[in-house]
Amino acid sequence: MMSRPAVATPPGTLSRRAALGYATAGLGLTLPGLLNARSHARPIETDGLPPIRSCVIVFYYGGPSHLDTYDLKPNAPAEVRGEFQPIATTVPGLFVSEHLPRMARCMHKTALIRSMHHGNRLHDSASTESLTGRQSPVGDREEFAPIKQFFPCHGSTLTHLRPELKFEIPHAALPFVFHNVVDTPCQGGGFLGSKYDPLQINVDPENRSYSAGALSLPEGRNSNSVTDRRRLLETLQQGGFASSLGGSWQHYSDRAYQLLSSQTIRRALDLSQEPVTIRDRYGYGPLPASTAAQDDGVGYGRQMRGQNLLVARRLVEAGVPFVNVYDFRQQGQNWDAHAKNFHQHKSHLLPLADQSLSALIDDLDDRGLLESTLVVGMGEFGRTPKINKDAGRDHWPDCYSVVLAGGGVRGGMIYGSSDRTGAYPASDPVTPADLAATIFWRFGIDPTSEIHDLTGRPWRIAEGQPIRGLFV
Repeated sequence: MMSRPAVATPPGTLSRRAALGYATAGLGLTLPGLLNARSHARPIETDGLPPIRSCVIVFYYGGPSHLDTYDLKPNAPAEVRGEFQPIATTVPGLFVSEHLPRMARCMHKTALIRSMHHGNRLHDSASTESLTGRQSPVGDREEFAPIKQFFPCHGSTLTHLRPELKFEIPHAALPFVFHNVVDTPCQGGGFLGSKYDPLQINVDPENRSYSAGALSLPEGRNSNSVTDRRRLLETLQQGGFASSLGGSWQHYSDRAYQLLSSQTIRRALDLSQEPVTIRDRYGYGPLPASTAAQDDGVGYGRQMRGQNLLVARRLVEAGVPFVNVYDFRQQGQNWDAHAKNFHQHKSHLLPLADQSLSALIDDLDDRGLLESTLVVGMGEFGRTPKINKDAGRDHWPDCYSVVLAGGGVRGGMIYGSSDRTGAYPASDPVTPADLAATIFWRFGIDPTSEIHDLTGRPWRIAEGQPIRGLFV
């Protein structure tokens, strides 16, 4: 039986004994000192580009095959190149998979990174580094029991650094990713606290609808009854009730009532306001019964995967600065194609991804929102160059591709390259830390700005460097 690896103490955390030791040693580790540690977002020159207002990350959980999407190797040996053929795009000399015809028609608005890489070979740790810019303190590890998130995700960091902007909803996510039965630890506020978790958007595939759990009124209640209950609470507070709970309780109470009375997000989630032509543009409607029966849960995807990106566009229009869309949400229904890689990609995974991502890019452009919105499409890693015995490809973080559009990117650009088999970067290697730095830089925030964990220890918001060459 293999021994369980030792769990490392997360950087910046202290045991109770260590904390007491520091305090008694007179090093100033006191509760007021910890609570007063402040973060500061330093502005940065954006090379003449106006800072973006929004970012949408479409996260293809499970790991799409870069070799069968955006970095085909038609001259490689058969055991590497696979079944798919390259097709021309709107950019001369730029080719993508034959199963991405819609993306091929909007590549002049899109840039590719073909040299992304990191060292995590398991889903949870790879997702964590992809969506926080840092490897989890527990290392390259995956468990069927929860691993507590330490570093905050990008949207949570942005929310923390921009409190003065007072966005009604600064960060939203739909739906959360589950690895079998537990949350993948990369989606929340981490050491910043649950206050900085995104607003969770719930997806109901049966009714083809969306709701925000935190904004849902209790059953049998309407906005008038909630207002009446708040008046009652305020009356009790005037009599001294809850005064011992302090200002933080009042802050959360006020915030909760503000969100419950909000109509902005409710309207954004109401897709009945969209013309059927727009809903169809993103991908909508059930699969034929004969196809759905073979679909391994992808009937959910056919109904809602495309609509998730339409919701993202509506959230951007509603003023939400950061939106995460997870595709797919659960192990066994995602891009983890260890077997039948080509069948899974061409039959189930790529058609809706191609349709919905291209629709999001074109729709934002049609509405004048693309230049102010950075769209990032990525998985946590790519797939092995060599096809396995089950006609699948396995995990491969050593080199993979990321798609970017909007936010000032140079349409049609390819940044970095992979070697002849797509195994390793051949030029301009990029890390998730560089991508994190790029996102913050495009928001006009210096990536060397600091945030503080619960011990008061400072952390740079990103350890990488902005990929300035991707932008005009």
